[in-house]
Amino acid sequence: MMLTDYSRIVVAYDHSELSKKALKMAMNLAKQDNIIQLYVVTVMQPIRPLPYSTYGYALAINRESQDKEFQAIRDEIELELKELPNKSKIVLLEGLPGQMIVEFVKEYDGDLVVMGSRGLSGLKELFLGSVSHFVVQKAPCPVFIVK
Repeated sequence: MMLTDYSRIVVAYDHSELSKKALKMAMNLAKQDNIIQLYVVTVMQPIRPLPYSTYGYALAINRESQDKEFQAIRDEIELELKELPNKSKIVLLEGLPGQMIVEFVKEYDGDLVVMGSRGLSGLKELFLGSVSHFVVQKAPCPVFIVK
């Protein structure tokens, strides 16, 4: 199997230790050939308005804190990617993580997904274990799971 079979690598990144490890792994793969492009995908859960919010005020505060959180994650990724000569792109998606990652891979014709075996969420083991499981089942390309 030639590495150049993988010209578009998608990394699922959620700021957890395993996703940082997954990003490093994907960068090492990409460094082997300049034609490989790296897409680093972060998925935010959609914000639902709080039932008691007045005219979406609480929603606006949540949106702002989520934007700040993504900006911090983006800065972190950019710092990491600085050393990489390959073309790379940081993408923010909103929705259910597993589904959004799979849809992105299909839309951008990803050749390989690199992700942690679990990541961040309220129910750590249960939930993100299920995201990587979902992606392994549904992705149209190989999935590299980092442990």
